[in-house]
Amino acid sequence: MSARLLRSVCTAALAVLAAIPCTAPAGAAPVPDDGAPRSVSALLTDMRKLYQQAEEATEDYNATEVKLKAQQAKVKNVGAGLTGARESLVRSRAQIGQLARQQYQGSSELSSYVELLLADDPQHALDQKHLMDRAQQGRLSTVARFTNGERRADTLAAQSRKVLAEQQALAAKQKKQRDTVRTKLTDVEKMLASLTAEQIAAIAEREEADTDKAQEKLITSGALGDAAPEPETSPEPETNGDADTETVPDTATRSGGQSRSLRAPSANGGKALNYAVKQIGTPYLWGAEGPEAYDCSGLTSRAWARAGVNVPRTSQQQWAELPKVKLSELRPGDLVVYFPKATHVAMYLGEGKVVHAPRPGSRVKVSPLASNPLLGVVRPDPRAEPLDAESYKPPKLPPGATTGSDTGNNARAGDVSRP
Repeated sequence: MSARLLRSVCTAALAVLAAIPCTAPAGAAPVPDDGAPRSVSALLTDMRKLYQQAEEATEDYNATEVKLKAQQAKVKNVGAGLTGARESLVRSRAQIGQLARQQYQGSSELSSYVELLLADDPQHALDQKHLMDRAQQGRLSTVARFTNGERRADTLAAQSRKVLAEQQALAAKQKKQRDTVRTKLTDVEKMLASLTAEQIAAIAEREEADTDKAQEKLITSGALGDAAPEPETSPEPETNGDADTETVPDTATRSGGQSRSLRAPSANGGKALNYAVKQIGTPYLWGAEGPEAYDCSGLTSRAWARAGVNVPRTSQQQWAELPKVKLSELRPGDLVVYFPKATHVAMYLGEGKVVHAPRPGSRVKVSPLASNPLLGVVRPDPRAEPLDAESYKPPKLPPGATTGSDTGNNARAGDVSRP
């Protein structure tokens, strides 16, 4: 949770407080069972835990949705096969019926062979035998097609029942996960509604301090290698003579005029990053894959797909299936995964910043790399060479990209209109 985002939560939560009665007397802090007031640290920990639980439930929902879509395609394919098998069986039954009628009308192989033996012309008899053999093979083939058709239709019917049952089970699981997400988001709303303005302001201040401390520790540790920005004195994004855009600060404008090398993305990584940056300001919606709204992994998967590289849908799948790279080798376009269970993902922008869809009620924005607990980095195109670092130009950012119009999780944030 970013500091700027949580400051926005303050404003949003005041609206919540006006709309939802507090469970505690005005000015009083929420208290545990023993009656002692909760500390700011404890409140912040609880809030982070609730948001993390909501995001974890969201990614579980997303994973099930991927499986459900695959299962629906499987049901469709099996259904099409079953329809074709039944149509073929109908045709085979008609041919079998025709053979039965011929037998009933007195046509038999015995009478045909008797005629053959009594024939006066041997050559004519041989020709007739050849024709009878072919007719016999045709009848045998008809019977075989009918038998095999019945067997195939029965097999596909059983398979159809099985895949349909699996689809129904996945749909029920997804519904349960959807309800879990809604419950988690409601828990966040209730907590915000129980806080006073003073408590929310104190939480925001503590959150900002924690984020700044984590970011400074990351930068000064040298973990980012020679692509790290200078600590402490990095300026705000500068305009490039364009009133509608701003860019990531140039490496040569930092403290003391020292310059560090700015890594460049691959060609596809640059395309993915440009797409992600263009989505800044787009609302977060759990389970959404764009273009009107995104959740965290919906943004990263869609951005790379637009660059021509398919990546898994969820943050857990992206972490598990994509090649991992060292933090010191981080380059723009790479995916930064957060939390022990890989329940949040962002795209690296460069200069110690990421582009991501933070959480319900927020919008796609730029945040410090250390705004959440880092798990690691994955690269969708590990074999692709980076662009030339000297000529690479980072994408332009829209105004307010780092602050944005984040609204935190307010009363409307719980409006989860997903199916």
